Amino acid sequence: MTPAPDLFSGEPGRPAVPTPPPKAPPASAIAALFAPLAALPGVGPVLAKRLREAVGGDRVLDLLFHLPERYASRLLVSSPADAPEEQEVALRALVVSLRGARSKAGRPYAEVRTEAAGERLLLRYINGRVEWLTRQMPPGTERVFAGKVKSEAGAFSMLNPLSAPVAVGLPPLEPIWPLVKDLRLSQVAKAMAAALERLPDLPEWQDPHLLRREEWPGFAEALRTLQAPQEPPPPGAHARLAYDEVLSKQIALALVRRRARGRPGRSLVGDDRLRSRALAAFGHPLTRGQEQALAEIDADLAAPHRALRLLQGDVGSGKTLVAALAMLRAVEAGAQAALMAPTEVLARQHLRTLTRLCHPAGVRVEFLAGSVKGAQRRRVLAGLAEGSINVAVGTHALFQEGVRFRDLGLAVVDEQHRFGVAQRLMLAGKGEAGGEGDESEARGGADMLVMTATPIPRTLLLTQWGEMAVSRLTEKPAGRRPIATSLHGMRQLPDVVAGIARALDRGARVFWVCPQVTESEATDIAAAETRFAELEQRFGSLVGLAHGQLDSEVRERALRDFSAGRTRLLVATTVIEVGVDVPEATVMVIERAERFGLSQLHQLRGRVGRGGEASYCMLLYDEGLGLASRERLLILRDTEDGFAIADADFRLRGAGEALGTRQSGAPVFRLGLKEAEAQDRLIAIAHRDAALLIEKDPALADGERGRAARVLLDLFEGPETIRTLDAG
Repeated sequence: MTPAPDLFSGEPGRPAVPTPPPKAPPASAIAALFAPLAALPGVGPVLAKRLREAVGGDRVLDLLFHLPERYASRLLVSSPADAPEEQEVALRALVVSLRGARSKAGRPYAEVRTEAAGERLLLRYINGRVEWLTRQMPPGTERVFAGKVKSEAGAFSMLNPLSAPVAVGLPPLEPIWPLVKDLRLSQVAKAMAAALERLPDLPEWQDPHLLRREEWPGFAEALRTLQAPQEPPPPGAHARLAYDEVLSKQIALALVRRRARGRPGRSLVGDDRLRSRALAAFGHPLTRGQEQALAEIDADLAAPHRALRLLQGDVGSGKTLVAALAMLRAVEAGAQAALMAPTEVLARQHLRTLTRLCHPAGVRVEFLAGSVKGAQRRRVLAGLAEGSINVAVGTHALFQEGVRFRDLGLAVVDEQHRFGVAQRLMLAGKGEAGGEGDESEARGGADMLVMTATPIPRTLLLTQWGEMAVSRLTEKPAGRRPIATSLHGMRQLPDVVAGIARALDRGARVFWVCPQVTESEATDIAAAETRFAELEQRFGSLVGLAHGQLDSEVRERALRDFSAGRTRLLVATTVIEVGVDVPEATVMVIERAERFGLSQLHQLRGRVGRGGEASYCMLLYDEGLGLASRERLLILRDTEDGFAIADADFRLRGAGEALGTRQSGAPVFRLGLKEAEAQDRLIAIAHRDAALLIEKDPALADGERGRAARVLLDLFEGPETIRTLDAG
């Protein structure tokens, strides 16, 4: 067989780390990183779309921030019999034949028969297309294959191995990035090399003493080390990027708090005439927690300074009712109120609730989102400007240019972690631009109430939200029944499907959540589209599908059909995590539950148990689960206390997942460390560092580090953040 150097020689399988380019002015450097993916050489429209799905954005910077999930360090072997168990190896094999096949569960895969050093080696590509593979590796050709070799009854096999022509070879150390369907690692590698060539050396925004103490590299060097390594990256490279992201959020929050404290407020006092009618329409008394939170919010509104409060509420704790009553207080005081949600689904859910509560009180509620167009949009904009609309509900459209409030007194932001700092500031700023002349100046900006259904661990409350007033709702309204949660190995999948069939026969509505939209060459985990096809084959038109890659109209129609009962089994990804309120839904199945954070699992479970019927949550997991992962699922099985779960999640997984995820599934800290204690330490350091920086240079304009911090905010928070802060 070919000796070791030949498999790793030829044209390099991974481009070399480019020489750092000369420094460029920050504006031009940032512009290069914000260019669309299609601007990279060799990235056409189809590849750009697949990359966009994988990295969660369309910018070169989004690709650079798409960190490898692991690194393949390969041992060269000449025969599969020489491959150590669970060790990545590279070997040379002759392709004999290819065919399509199906697993015992009915999943399609491509089978490639090869020979290596006289041994039979079977290659399986999950969801692979035989036609495409035949073009890449026709029978009779030799290729280099890399992966883990398994022994099966005297034969050998590899699952989804990487491959390359012998003349090209594969590198001994290769980043393995998360992929999506039809996206190959080789395509990511080429695009990443092109992106790294655009990466300049930016001005250093970190404290030099901290860099020396932690032995961290520069920003650009850290990215090159992680994305195109020549040797295993040191831990400091990832920690540096994780801290950059954390510091950017801390600086942005510090600027928000400083701006809020520096602006005049006004006293909003009411007489309960509207609230009493709304509560009568609601028909149930407030819980003790709701009464306490409302009293705290009332005190904020009555004070003569700008209010900024975080309202935390576990799943089903009644946050929306508290927010509605707070908004009615602003209306009683003669002002307007607005509620902004991150998705139209969630915004329309709030619209239904607020309409039910406000209309009996004679309060006009209107909706504004991107889908509101033409005469209807003009009517809403006119009503907001003249003050005839008391309460506005909508999406980010509420803070766009051209939207004017006559007198916005209270801005409520739901699922606040899904909005950028600039977006939250722009909505609150609508309270400053509504009136005319001196009256507008005297009013100052709107008070702000931000809500989250994801309980935040106490540790993060002290660091990230330490200067924000916090109210917690820990009780659930009367009548809510516990959700029976059970664990099932994937081998029990047929039994689970049989149980779902019995539930559907009884008229139940069922959610079935998968961790991803489509299968990829890097994993054999079932995805929503695959599971939908299998369940549709059995249950027919009862089954619907909703995920983030569908057109919004198609996705919204699927959610409406499920809500109306036209479909009764909805296969979905985490798009249903918030904003989907179907009281008739009583069963939740979460496939490969070990791949979700605990807090996210808790949010998903909260989609059932919202009516009076008994509800159930079934967590399907891989039987090869480790002890730590099993401990996480047992915590969820044994408690419904979201705050206890959040604290456990922070301890076991780290802050990124504990704070919840974006709709795409990406964690809030996309570059965060996996170790909870390490990430917590970074947050604590950044909290102090940001406070000192803003104290010394409030406008981030006087010092060299302050000006560099503006570049940091551009990278992580978006250019509009600085523009919004400067405008204030």
